Amino acid sequence: MSTYKSLTDLEIFVLMQEGDKFAFEEIYERFNGLLYIYACKMVSNREDARDIVQEIFVYLWSNPNIQIKTQLSSYLYTAVRYKVFDWLDKNKSRSNYLQSLTDFAEKGDYVTDNYIREREFASLIEKEVSLLPPKMRLIFEMSRQQHLTQKQIAEILQLSDKTVKKQMSNALKVLRLKLTSFLLLAVIVLIR
Repeated sequence: MSTYKSLTDLEIFVLMQEGDKFAFEEIYERFNGLLYIYACKMVSNREDARDIVQEIFVYLWSNPNIQIKTQLSSYLYTAVRYKVFDWLDKNKSRSNYLQSLTDFAEKGDYVTDNYIREREFASLIEKEVSLLPPKMRLIFEMSRQQHLTQKQIAEILQLSDKTVKKQMSNALKVLRLKLTSFLLLAVIVLIR
């Protein structure tokens, strides 16, 4: 339907939540290919990548009460990333994933598209956040993903404002250190 093509992602998403099948089909058309390419970058098996993306769309259609606080595209890319991490955990193939990244870097098959690099960096950040200690990670995610203030987080978790502030500060220090190392490594690889 050509009328759907002119709608924004948010408008089409609202129609889909109201049960509009054509709106869902438009979302599928807009994002299926991009999400599949994104999943293929993280999963070597194309069928697995296709299954991961299909699971995201099934979930999207089956749960009309999803609340999206960012853009629809950000939500979908994040959903794919989390689904890939689940897949990696289930298949115990992290070493294969790391090997494929190593092969990718050694072959010099660099992707110059800024959008893809930005997404990969966002994925790295998500991975590093997932490695934070549980309490620190929870506070960090409440602040960055749910956009809660330190005071709100302190009230919800029944902690002092000072504790929340210290945990946030520690999380940012850890992430800065790890991500700085990654960026230095990336620059060294690019210089070669």
